[in-house]
Amino acid sequence: MESLLEFLADKWWMVFPLAALTGHWANSWRKAGERRHQRRVELYKLKNQSREAERASEAEVEALMAAHDAANKRWLEYELDVGKLIDFPLMTDVREPLTVAFLRAKREADGQHPRRAADITSPSRLESYRRAVDSFAVALEVAEREARRIRDSKFTGPERQRLATARKLLNIAENQAATPAERQAAYRRVRRELDGLIVLPDAAVASLEERMAPGLEGGRRPTEFRQG
Repeated sequence: MESLLEFLADKWWMVFPLAALTGHWANSWRKAGERRHQRRVELYKLKNQSREAERASEAEVEALMAAHDAANKRWLEYELDVGKLIDFPLMTDVREPLTVAFLRAKREADGQHPRRAADITSPSRLESYRRAVDSFAVALEVAEREARRIRDSKFTGPERQRLATARKLLNIAENQAATPAERQAAYRRVRRELDGLIVLPDAAVASLEERMAPGLEGGRRPTEFRQG
């Protein structure tokens, strides 16, 4: 013990460099700790940003899916409504470029429709789906506007008369106040008037038959409407 005290008394000047060195180590340790903490904070922020970006992406996909479904619903109004097709025949006329364009855009969008929003995980896939939905919605809007503008103007005078007759007969066929015999007769004549003028989608025919079946004799659907 005395030897240690004598050494320290003789080497008292070493206290200062040792203190400085100890302070340097402490400062370095503190800075290293601060850097580790900063890295953990940055990593936490990056993880949160990634989660937020993922949630934002899913929200955008969900919005696109809703817009896509809304456009399909608008199209189904023509697919399922014979009266609407009589009023706007261009919507099923595949000879019309605008009709072909929106049907092609619909097929492209439908092919990219995900089962759920989380299925789209890459920016390129999201952008491709966005373009497809936008193209479908725009093409449908353009076709609808043209169909409303021209209505039946591309038909001849006698053809327009047949369309008008078919529309009146359809009103009778769908009128529950009419007798079953009146409805059935009107139902059959509608098909004859439209034969060669408008190609009715099977879905439209089935929907009309479904609405009319309770009022027909015996609840049977007249298969004559599908012929021709």
